[in-house]
Amino acid sequence: MRTARIPTPLLLCILALAACSKQERTEPSSAPDVVAQEMPPPVVKGYQELVAPANASGVAADTRSASGGYAMVDSGFSREQYNPIAENEFKDAGADPLSTFAIDVDAASYANVRRFVMAEGRMPPRDAVRIEELVNYFDYDYADPRGDAPFSITTEVAPAPWNPAHRLVHVGLQGRRMDAASLPPANLVFLVDVSGSMDEPNKLPLLKEAFGLLVDNLRPQDRVSIVAYAGAAGMVLPPTRGSEKDRIRDAIQTLQPSGSTNGAEGIRLAYRLARDAFVRGGNNRVILATDGDFNVGVSSDAELVQLIEQERASGIFLTVLGFGTGNLQDAKMEQLADRGNGNYAYLDGIAEARKVLVGEMGGTLFTIAKDVKVQVEFNPARVKAYRLIGYENRLLAAEDFNDDRKDAGELGAGHAVTALYEVVPADAPDNPARGTDPLRYQQPRGPTGAAASGELLTVKLRYKAPDGDVSRLLVHPLHDRGGALSATSADFRFAAAVAEWGMLLRGSRFRGAASYGAVADLARGALGDDRGGYRGEFLRMVQASQRIASSGGRGEDDVAVER
Repeated sequence: MRTARIPTPLLLCILALAACSKQERTEPSSAPDVVAQEMPPPVVKGYQELVAPANASGVAADTRSASGGYAMVDSGFSREQYNPIAENEFKDAGADPLSTFAIDVDAASYANVRRFVMAEGRMPPRDAVRIEELVNYFDYDYADPRGDAPFSITTEVAPAPWNPAHRLVHVGLQGRRMDAASLPPANLVFLVDVSGSMDEPNKLPLLKEAFGLLVDNLRPQDRVSIVAYAGAAGMVLPPTRGSEKDRIRDAIQTLQPSGSTNGAEGIRLAYRLARDAFVRGGNNRVILATDGDFNVGVSSDAELVQLIEQERASGIFLTVLGFGTGNLQDAKMEQLADRGNGNYAYLDGIAEARKVLVGEMGGTLFTIAKDVKVQVEFNPARVKAYRLIGYENRLLAAEDFNDDRKDAGELGAGHAVTALYEVVPADAPDNPARGTDPLRYQQPRGPTGAAASGELLTVKLRYKAPDGDVSRLLVHPLHDRGGALSATSADFRFAAAVAEWGMLLRGSRFRGAASYGAVADLARGALGDDRGGYRGEFLRMVQASQRIASSGGRGEDDVAVER
């Protein structure tokens, strides 16, 4: 009998998969019922059954960079997954004048792209680049809200840098800023992944350090609980006052990696603890810290999303913190945060942890408005076609805007949200929108009197109070005065530069005359005060990505993309 010969590359992959499977089977697949028992740290009775002693022999040395980030270890085998992005097309303003989407304050994509470009020296996968998250990573100097509204609306319009024949519309929302000391009491449950896949320096060790920064800023009125999960889940710390910082830190330090990943069981227990310690009028939130690799129990994306949707009805919000490389389940974590009335951040180093958990603590951890939706109506008398840049996975049907049952995005204290539209003027010779044949049985309705008002578009927003069920409406029209790009604010120009960079990274067919040099020039003239140096860092990333692009680096072949 002839023996089939297995090609060497395939054999190596099979052996790698077998090794991973063997490691993951260190815990039984059937998990016991969730039991919440008080376990006083640092000796956590019952919790030690979840984890084995740390295996230091396989852990790489701490490779923190001068900027506070971690150099990523290339394992040679990647299981990272990203949701596919079908880039928004141009829409005909006459046939389809309404653009509707849920806001997105996540910034995980920017930090993840930074990891690829700065730490690994390669281009990110195209579907890892969510342009709206690149733009929304930065602070913008928008006006503070007035009256009872939780946020303000800022609009500008100027020529699009990559296509001067088109106009670029800038829509900015600014959430009400709140001093950390004046935030309502917090009821936080740290839900920590301690599975074997977290046994890397840029995962669990970084997670511990990040949570330590948050603990430093807790107040006596705040409460913290800790749940850990691997093959099973257990309570590491019952609800504990923020003034007991040493006790909380000791509990964090007991966390050690081992076993498989029953994330669903941990989620159930974390929400149960959050409900038991619920603070009426406070900030009730589960903070899930993981690489997203759930492989025991309920593990499919659909089942996990359904679980989170059930739990969010309790009025408890969700923050997801992603860690690590090679195993990052970005697609899953993004969905969980979106469906859990929360936000998603990727921590590529301690500097990012400080930004998210300290500098932006209000926006990250305290919601001031939920189910925030934007609907822009374009005036066909002024606009031939338009395209929303980014937000592909946050699009809504036009009728969803007035449907208060439809879930949308959440806005945190002090958060800014920015959206950009590329607009083709009505008198432009081209129309890039894909048209349809004329209707046989009806004709489009004619223009109203408002079409002659000179308005380019109208921005409408709906939002609910954090504990409310009925939305409120804000309306904001915009006129195009024909201003030049140089006459716009630094915020407009910087956001435009970031969007142009994102189109280059994605290889967008709408990038027109975009170039890395043009991005750098536009951003360099729009640095503003640059609090924290993040805009200056962006310039360095543009230069680094230009060098990588010139060498032909793409970086997609070893990353899985969900299709």
